[in-house]
Amino acid sequence: MSKPAAHLHATDVHGAARLIVEGVRQTTSLVEAMHLNISSCVWPLGPGREGHTRGITGLVYRSIRDITGLVGTGLDGLLAPLAQFIPAADSSPQREAIVAALNGVLGDHLEASGNPLAIPMRLRQMGLPLLLEREALRQRIVAPKARLLVMVHGLCMNDLQWRRNSHDHGAALAEACDCSVLQLHYNSGRHISENGREFAQLLEQLLQAWPVPVTELSVIGHSMGGLVTRSACHYAQQEGQAWPDKLKQIFFLGTPHHGAPLERLGNRLQNFIAQLSPYVAPFARLGKIRSAGITDLRYGSLLDEHWQQTSRFEHGSPHADAPGLPPVPCYVFAATLGQELGDAKDRLLADGLVPVDSALGVSAQPARDLGIPEARRWLGFGLDHWDLLSDPDVYAQLRQWFQEDEAIPAA
Repeated sequence: MSKPAAHLHATDVHGAARLIVEGVRQTTSLVEAMHLNISSCVWPLGPGREGHTRGITGLVYRSIRDITGLVGTGLDGLLAPLAQFIPAADSSPQREAIVAALNGVLGDHLEASGNPLAIPMRLRQMGLPLLLEREALRQRIVAPKARLLVMVHGLCMNDLQWRRNSHDHGAALAEACDCSVLQLHYNSGRHISENGREFAQLLEQLLQAWPVPVTELSVIGHSMGGLVTRSACHYAQQEGQAWPDKLKQIFFLGTPHHGAPLERLGNRLQNFIAQLSPYVAPFARLGKIRSAGITDLRYGSLLDEHWQQTSRFEHGSPHADAPGLPPVPCYVFAATLGQELGDAKDRLLADGLVPVDSALGVSAQPARDLGIPEARRWLGFGLDHWDLLSDPDVYAQLRQWFQEDEAIPAA
């Protein structure tokens, strides 16, 4: 009998305690910054003062931070060993969704601080991680196929969420097209390039350990998952890995190839608040809570160089050195809430997150246009970003392209 899925793990208490302690310390610093500007009677427009309060006031704020740090250290010492003695349970879908969303927003911080809530990258099937060793895969995978399909989820999501409205593109394709389907589970708050490089290494290990020789590899990426896939292709080629030789096709569902306007707007708003008035400037720090994965979506950053050479909170501009698509047939799916291109809903909302041109890889600037032929583009009207995961017309087109005996030659 299988164990019941748990909504809460022992490590969750440990991870949540760390976040609460860090939250108290950061809130104390924010309040102190506001106190400093108010007590200094600074001019109400422009940036405020930097630094800490002094005297008894400064001592109070320092004491709060120090005491909170000591409490955090004590909780760490208590909860870390305790969690090791409690057997791990299977996760419920509700827990998986909450942890995935938390990783999307704070994942880079969770990883850097060693928080047990940070998601390690793994290939999974039916929500269970796969050990990438030949014998382990032979025992886990029922009737492994020579044709592999890997699904890559988007920001704040997890591999179980490919199933939506009682439909799962991967499961349906496995049944219809005689292929084995695996899902990538990863921390979407990390930099896209970091996830891309690690994904490339996982695919290399997978093809070496797969129980039967792999003849074809296909990838479906939703939203950020498509950018992680593009990054993986770039680093695999750079490092001379073998798996790209088996890559047959890539499907991009609502992938922001040219970035997402909501992140660009949020970044401008954060910078505006920081310069508006010293009495509200401390609140701009709240905007910096968002993860590296989210800020990478501003212009679709795929490489380490896109974030290592500047602050990720600077607004910046589109990357002139972004890699193009790999030399295999690539298919793009876009959606819009509008009933036609250019109507009010299309202009203002697109699919709720990603504009049509960004999802299709289309740009008026030749250097940024991905050059995807019309025959490999699909556009749905009256659909939002998440409808791409379950819409029957999306699946019908996926299946048609996936089943083609002779794919359209690469551009």
